[in-house]
Amino acid sequence: MSERELREATARVLHADEDRRSGAFYPTPVRDQEKRDEKPLHYKVICISMYTDDLKRLDTMVEALKARGMTKANRSALIRYALSNVELDQVPKGL
Repeated sequence: MSERELREATARVLHADEDRRSGAFYPTPVRDQEKRDEKPLHYKVICISMYTDDLKRLDTMVEALKARGMTKANRSALIRYALSNVELDQVPKGL
């Protein structure tokens, strides 16, 4: 094999490798792409600010629940539970 043939063969291999990475060689099915682009409608990810002491208290509560065997306990679940039990008439005015 001549040096020229070797270079051409190398270029073909490298070009094919670029095609695979770009998806041209192995295209991503449209259905999979649509699934990735779909956003859930039943929940939203949000960001809230909390005092560090409140977070420590929340984490302590989550750990206590886990120690009681509630393995799925987490911050979000505990906050949702607390929200479902809030009595608005009992919330202090200076909240």
